[in-house]
Amino acid sequence: MKKVNNTYKEQILHNVQMDTQTTFMNNGDINIYPCVWEQDNKPVTADGNSRIRYRAGVTVDEDGRTHMKRYRDGLNGPKHETLFETAHGAVKATRPYYRKTACGGHKAGERIINREYVYVTFKFPKKYGRALIMSLYQEEADQIMSYLKTRKEETIW
Repeated sequence: MKKVNNTYKEQILHNVQMDTQTTFMNNGDINIYPCVWEQDNKPVTADGNSRIRYRAGVTVDEDGRTHMKRYRDGLNGPKHETLFETAHGAVKATRPYYRKTACGGHKAGERIINREYVYVTFKFPKKYGRALIMSLYQEEADQIMSYLKTRKEETIW
């Protein structure tokens, strides 16, 4: 049985030069289309592949159309929103999720509560010592609990 090694050179037939139209999308994607007079040329991909996918979200079709997706790094902004801070603690929540389509008896645009989380974190320096850390923890935990009780939205535990 022959082992198939699909490297970059084997997936594309040859060095391809063609006139193209490039579209830069608002969301960061880049689409490259061959011009009309280039569509009669031979296929670009090897072995009868209709579509080739590369790392970094690059896709090449048989006729030379290329689509490059943006990196998903920081796609929607920060994952957590800081609600309340103390000297050594913070209350953060994940951003609310909304349903895009109606499904399972739920309406479109309705919040998905089971995908929202509240995080309470404390960071104390080790040089404070155990007794000081415990007393500061109790004070700041009381502040955070009083904040959570005064929230307009109900916190589901």
